[in-house]
Amino acid sequence: MAIVNFSVPEAIKNRFNKVFSHQNKSHLIAQLMEQAIEEHERKEKRAHAIDALIKLRSKQKPVSDKKIQTIRRKNRS
Repeated sequence: MAIVNFSVPEAIKNRFNKVFSHQNKSHLIAQLMEQAIEEHERKEKRAHAIDALIKLRSKQKPVSDKKIQTIRRKNRS
C-alpha cells in the first residue's frame, strides 16, 4: 500500500470524518479515486467516439431534405 497526502479544506475534512466516522476512510478514498479514474476514462472514450463520428460525417456526401423525406416515407410503410 502507498501513503498519499492531500490538502483539502478543513470544513470538508471535518464533514467527511463526521459522516464516515465508523468506516474505513482509506478504503473510501481509494474507492473515490477509482471512480474518478473510471469517469475520466469514460469521458476520454466519449470524446474519441465523438471525434470519430465527426470525422466520418465530414467524409459523407450531403443528402437533400427531399431525399431524406422520401426514404423516411418508404421506411414507414
